Amino acid sequence: MKILEVSASGRRIDSVSRRLTGELIDALESRTAVAEIIRRDLSEGIAHVDESWIAANFTPAENRTRDQKTRLNQSDALVAELQAADVVVIGAPIYNFGIPAALKAWIDMIARARLTFRYTENGPEGLLKGKKAYIVIASGGVPVDSAVDFATPYLRQALRFVGITDVDVIAADQLNSRADESMDAARTRIAELIHTAQPLGIQAA
Repeated sequence: MKILEVSASGRRIDSVSRRLTGELIDALESRTAVAEIIRRDLSEGIAHVDESWIAANFTPAENRTRDQKTRLNQSDALVAELQAADVVVIGAPIYNFGIPAALKAWIDMIARARLTFRYTENGPEGLLKGKKAYIVIASGGVPVDSAVDFATPYLRQALRFVGITDVDVIAADQLNSRADESMDAARTRIAELIHTAQPLGIQAA
């Protein structure tokens, strides 16, 4: 099994989302035969969509210039990581009711027509089927899945758009007021999910 870990917190130290994603991956390793863990730390920097990226992306691959191919290098690498993964673990804090800018940039880089989704006569179809995803969300004050949480439903939709529909959420929310209780609940959730997971953590066919 190959796991892709996507870390979006701006914190390297004392990050709750990073701590819990690490514990989740440790639990997955204890239950399954993990062949490889790919770690993508978005705090190290990620490209953003701009005019040159859009032009390169919409140019047929066989017609792209050297500069256009270079402009898409990081996006191509991110897509390849996602395509190769059996399990995707996304760790993200809620910043100002939404996801960190770096995570939004990652989604922009991996949502690629003809690579991770395609348009059909019935609408868009995700191409990354058969994968399992875990979303680890941490917040200081926002209750996860509340009316003011725009991060969790957005991540579910972004994953669904590229074909990843087997998604579980692990929440450590309202940490400013109930840190111990919230962390205990998140760890209990991890234990429950690992105990009931399909073999290799992959959605059954």
